[in-house]
Amino acid sequence: MPKLASKWKSFPFRCEAAWLNFLFLALPVALVLHFTGGSPLLVFLFAALAIVPLAGILGDSTEALSEYAGPTVGGILNATMGNATELIIGFFALRAGLVEVVKASLAGSIVGNLLLVLGLAIVAGGWKREKQTFSLIAAGTNTTMLFLAVSALVLPAVFDLSVYGNLTHAGERIEQLSLWTSGVLIAIYGVSFLFVLKTHRGLFVPEGEKDGPEPAMSLKRALISMAIATLLIAYFSEMLVGEIEAVTRALGWTELFVGVIVVAIVGNAAEHSSAVLMARRDKMDLAFAIAAGSSTQIALFVAPVLVFASLAMGRPMTLVFNAFEIVAVALSVLVVEIISSDGETNWFEGAQLLALYLMLAVAFYFVPA
Repeated sequence: MPKLASKWKSFPFRCEAAWLNFLFLALPVALVLHFTGGSPLLVFLFAALAIVPLAGILGDSTEALSEYAGPTVGGILNATMGNATELIIGFFALRAGLVEVVKASLAGSIVGNLLLVLGLAIVAGGWKREKQTFSLIAAGTNTTMLFLAVSALVLPAVFDLSVYGNLTHAGERIEQLSLWTSGVLIAIYGVSFLFVLKTHRGLFVPEGEKDGPEPAMSLKRALISMAIATLLIAYFSEMLVGEIEAVTRALGWTELFVGVIVVAIVGNAAEHSSAVLMARRDKMDLAFAIAAGSSTQIALFVAPVLVFASLAMGRPMTLVFNAFEIVAVALSVLVVEIISSDGETNWFEGAQLLALYLMLAVAFYFVPA
């Protein structure tokens, strides 16, 4: 047994989070089910499970590459590749014409990171502690960026309501508004690199950690792992997306619920593990940065990139989300802002975030198609 454990630790293609490695068993199962015409529900389930450890490897290799690249380039690499899994899943869903699933998964990723991931991290970290503290400046920067993202979601919807009287209209004006808004969001996201990594870097990187830890893997292993994980995520994402319509029919779920809850959880599973681990080590600054930073990246980078990608694919996606998605994102940002305003957390605040997430999940389940 010790020899087997030692061999596994030296195996190059594995997750740093040990529990994720058990999910590699889902890869061959998903392939067998897919090629033997298995139940769409089982194919969907095992394809989703297969993506989780692959996302973990992609995150580990990105982090290692960022450590080799240096603080500035590494920070940009982490900021652009941190949610590559959601971007890949969104790309294949767009190609399949599932535009509403893509928009739902974007909203669900923001909500899930802020309520589910951060909530679990706060509970896990604060259970045996009176409180945990974190940087108000870093938290304030993330929540301000998220309020900007909420504005970007609200403005196209308000335009649609005021000009056309509903949230379902799609036309050239809405598409142009979405494109310009996406351009502004990507621009401000790029400017944030200058603030976080250059002019005010000392506020975000604690003293003594400016050079970062030793990389967890070699440069060669990181590059190979990233390439393999990206290709496999793309393959299983296509498999996952291909079964969404069959699954919604079989279970009676709506595309909205599948996108907001199921697809979003699959894409964010690696963040769940990292944030909870950091919180348990009493590194709430890092846990908050993982959860809130991931939501910021989804809103200011992934969503705009998918808007431009949809135009290139001839399946234009606008930033007009339905009213319930907008309210869910706005409530999540508001509650996290309230909880983080004093620079400290306790386990009960995490439980409150989880309670709000469960209430929203139930509400999304009952929203009619």
